[in-house]
Amino acid sequence: MPNCVKNQRYFHLRLHTEFSISDGLVAIPALVDHLQRLKVPAIAITDLANLFALIKFYSTAIKSGIKPICGCDVLVENDDGVRSRLVLLVKNHAGYLNLTSLISALYTESVSHQTGILSQAQLQGRTEGLIALSGAQVSDIGVALLDNDSKVAESRLTRWCELFPDSFYIELQRVGKHGEEDYIERAIDLAISNEIPVVATNDVCFLSKEDFDAHEVRVCINQRSTLDDPRRDKNYTEQQYLKTSEEMCDLFEDIPEAILNSLEIAQRCNLGLEIGTPHLPNYPVPKGEALEDYLSTLSYEGLNKRLSDSFPQGLESEDTCRPYLERLNRELDIINSMGFAGYFLIVMEFIQWAKDSDIPVGPGRGSGAGSVVAYALGITDLDPLKYDLLFERFLNPERISMPDFDVDFCMEGRDRVIQHVAELYGKDAVSQIVTFGTMAAKAVVRDVARVQGKPYALADKLSKMIPFEPGITLAKAFEREELLGEFVKNDEDAQEIMEMAYKLEGVTRNVGKHAGGVVIAPTKLTDFTPLYCEESGGSVVTQFDKNDVETAGLVKFDFLGLRTLTIIDWAVKMINARKTSTNQDLININSLPLDDSAVYRLLQQGKTTAIFQLESSGMKELIKRMLPNCFEDIIALVALFRPGPLRSGMDKEFIDRKHGRAKVEYLHPDLEPVLSDTYGVILYQEQVMQIAQILASYTLGGADILRKAMGKKDEEEMAKQRKTFLEGATAKGIDKQLSETIFDLMETFAEYGFNKSHSAAYALVSYQTAWLKTHYPAYFMAAALSVDMQNTDKILVLIDECRSMDITVVPPDVNIGNFNFTVSGSDEIIYGLGAIRGLGEGPIEAIIRSRKEGEFPNLLDLCRRVDSHAINKRTMEALVRSGALDNLIDGNFDESRAQLMAMLPGAMLAAEQNNRNIAGGVNDLFGEISPIDMPQNICWSEQERLASEKDALGFYFSGHPIDEHLAELSCIVKSRLVNLKPQRGTQVVAGLLHDSRFWQSSDGKRGASLILDDRSARFEISLFGKDFDKYRELLQKDFILVIECTVSINDLKGGIQGRAKQILTLDEVRRKHAQKLLLNLKSETLKSGFCEHLEQILSPYRSGLPKESSQSNDKVNAVNSGCQIIVNYQRPGAQGCIMLGEDWLVSPSNDLLQALRLEYGRDQVELGYKQATILN
Repeated sequence: MPNCVKNQRYFHLRLHTEFSISDGLVAIPALVDHLQRLKVPAIAITDLANLFALIKFYSTAIKSGIKPICGCDVLVENDDGVRSRLVLLVKNHAGYLNLTSLISALYTESVSHQTGILSQAQLQGRTEGLIALSGAQVSDIGVALLDNDSKVAESRLTRWCELFPDSFYIELQRVGKHGEEDYIERAIDLAISNEIPVVATNDVCFLSKEDFDAHEVRVCINQRSTLDDPRRDKNYTEQQYLKTSEEMCDLFEDIPEAILNSLEIAQRCNLGLEIGTPHLPNYPVPKGEALEDYLSTLSYEGLNKRLSDSFPQGLESEDTCRPYLERLNRELDIINSMGFAGYFLIVMEFIQWAKDSDIPVGPGRGSGAGSVVAYALGITDLDPLKYDLLFERFLNPERISMPDFDVDFCMEGRDRVIQHVAELYGKDAVSQIVTFGTMAAKAVVRDVARVQGKPYALADKLSKMIPFEPGITLAKAFEREELLGEFVKNDEDAQEIMEMAYKLEGVTRNVGKHAGGVVIAPTKLTDFTPLYCEESGGSVVTQFDKNDVETAGLVKFDFLGLRTLTIIDWAVKMINARKTSTNQDLININSLPLDDSAVYRLLQQGKTTAIFQLESSGMKELIKRMLPNCFEDIIALVALFRPGPLRSGMDKEFIDRKHGRAKVEYLHPDLEPVLSDTYGVILYQEQVMQIAQILASYTLGGADILRKAMGKKDEEEMAKQRKTFLEGATAKGIDKQLSETIFDLMETFAEYGFNKSHSAAYALVSYQTAWLKTHYPAYFMAAALSVDMQNTDKILVLIDECRSMDITVVPPDVNIGNFNFTVSGSDEIIYGLGAIRGLGEGPIEAIIRSRKEGEFPNLLDLCRRVDSHAINKRTMEALVRSGALDNLIDGNFDESRAQLMAMLPGAMLAAEQNNRNIAGGVNDLFGEISPIDMPQNICWSEQERLASEKDALGFYFSGHPIDEHLAELSCIVKSRLVNLKPQRGTQVVAGLLHDSRFWQSSDGKRGASLILDDRSARFEISLFGKDFDKYRELLQKDFILVIECTVSINDLKGGIQGRAKQILTLDEVRRKHAQKLLLNLKSETLKSGFCEHLEQILSPYRSGLPKESSQSNDKVNAVNSGCQIIVNYQRPGAQGCIMLGEDWLVSPSNDLLQALRLEYGRDQVELGYKQATILN
């Protein structure tokens, strides 16, 4: 331990960081900075029931010259059921192993997996190397002392001393809690009579006294309570801050031993951890064979097979094989010399097991695709030499670090691979990795507002003002959103929320599981890390996160789930099942020719929805500009479509050179082989490395160090590298000025350059999906729909894409549908029943199982045959709403669904009675089940049907909400969206707001891109600056908007685009421009009391218009005085027109129109507009 400064006599031994989760605000970096300022030489952290922060604390403290004392705060229950908040501190490595074992036992040995309580018996045999502090008043000793039962207190103390011989301390605290002094007085007497040392602690939860209020809010967030809740426990005081040594000495001036013993404990705790040294698991090799030899043997065998498959006619040529063998030998030398043979074998084994188990595996990801050894072992599937991928980008002998293969598996099979690894290496040696969620900007605002008791509407408004984007912070939100700052400035409640939210933003809030990280230990996991278990007990994870497990010495393997592999797998299986039934050759997705012209034609048209990595709107624009015609172009697309290259103009330079609009130039003639595929543009990190190798005689390992320094903008390292590069280039006879220029360009491009190994591997998956969409579109789209069936927004996009591809999507149908989307014999996609909301796998399996006996002819038969335990009324209603039962009854959609819903209760009751009769053996007595009466004259409105469909499917399937407004909109706009053409001046367009995307330009200006849909076409309209601020509140999904805009050619995307000038909702247009409300009525349809009934409908909407509108501004509210009611009346032999007077002017609201249409019929009610409706 560093020498104590003269005034440092007290050392804190109980402190909760933010990783205590339920309490604690102390962040590790802030703690260490604070300690350095105070020149504190040692401190303990003792988080509640976990060691989440141990490695972070240990490594940060060591680097800062502070002695880390590692420990934990645990609840221990004695045989009498009394609990003690014990602090366990680690003296040495044996203590560390015992503590990790105990903390793991809290979760793995508990029935509920989340109690956080140890029994005293569990401590037996696990206390060596540990010091225990009693828990002050919150302990079994404290309870006995406060009950004045000294005998029980002494008995309990004896038990603790037996468990922790010479290592148990009676803890004293003065933090302002009830009963402290009574406890301290009796505890000292007990300590003296039993010769047990005492020690003072402060139960620290925050750094300064001013943090108390923030800590209270943090605790309430965790407890889901509010600050003013009279029932909540108030377990903390403002004294629980990190007091200085002087403050603690003053506080315990009357008990100096309690201060001195903190120093004694600090001196007794001397944990030394070996950090940063990887410990690979033991791969099972054949008896008598070394790891390195076994790796070499398998690599040579695998490479021979790869070469024979790739060059079946050219294997005899040494020129073909030599580069591969030379590269393989070099890689094996590096791998074996660095001690990583076992790592490659471990990855090879679980990938091969996955392939043998019919679990799709990706072709590679990241820099690992640059290894020939990985290619030979089947770890990757892309030829590194063919695409100039470099091994040193993955494993650099001059920069020692663990290799790291990221492996993509099909989502459906990933967990099976992890389970296999656990069985192979032992479940006590394999685990997934913990992650920590923090209080992010939008969420912390909502949480703080709730805890402070602020209105939900205020919290919702504030949260929605914060941009929805990854990594957004409150500070960034205030910089970008002027409205947020203005609103908070003028609202005291909002100010109070934000002030507290700033303090809590970024604090650790909860515990999760890493998406794909898995560690494999050479021995049991608790030799390296404590374990944590989800509350359900379903999954054990390490308590150290992905960085800390590697620091602790464990090797991490990434088992990543990629949905696209599932799409490919399901599509190929459906295709091959059809081919098998027709005796055709099966397709092999892993041996496709990469020069299929039909695939590139599809890409060039921008029809890339659902194609991996190529489906975003921005990527579609880039593709249309590039017009890719070879696989190298797809690799380039993946690398170019990132913010850096797009902002720098690299994409434009690349495309102009590709199409001959700019000259292809090379920095130096020797670089043409390296840069020819990218037309002289430095696009990939590998190219930077090769340039350094060719022009300045770098080794590839040294070039990788240069590449990394350029990417990190390490100025000190860059100065060294510049000198090395210039010296190397000069030695090769290259002019110094040219060398300087080349180095500067390399540095610029390296900032944006991408890992080609990653691009190439993902480009292969992109090509595979594009090939499937080109040649088997229905199967590919069915698989894509199945994988995303729980994502309504994605389903809608994919179904729209099917329609644009002229692929029919058959509505849900219980007689032909399966859980997933499937393809019929006529290449129609059959809607997957699993995509209906409210239907789980159980009910669908029951339906399909019953359907094996034959189709369901009617509703009653369905209810009778399907197990009533598997399918209930709610499930059946979902089937009706979705349209899945339409074919069980005659009639149109609206009639059949209304009748089915009305018949449902009776059908289910009758079927249940019938099944009881059969079970009781009385069916023969009463005969067949009686048919259900068909209800007459009931019918849903179109709105009801569409609303029910949206409720069941998440979107409108059989129609569109705009349909009923098309006639009215034809009076407002001149043409549908499909007929729009660019012209001077503005045009008026109308449609449903299908989607909107908000954005902010680099100069801070905000805007939005709107997609308007009138079912004839979709039209993109941009909104900028003040217009955006003015109309932002109107941009609600599914609103019908009428927009005055300019229409012009979109040079980037092709087609046309709009720029909005004015936006109104349909209701606002009606109020401004509708003059007449016409009722077209016939005498035979009118009921008695017509006039009185019409008066009842119209009365609420008389006397002018509402003066307020939540979606309007003052200019928009310039409205007419109202609509005149005109009744066009017809009876046999006569017709006439009745015009109601000005007293009956009405507001043409949607509610009034719906009421009239419901009463008199949809087609009998219409609005009359001014002759030339314009928006002004």
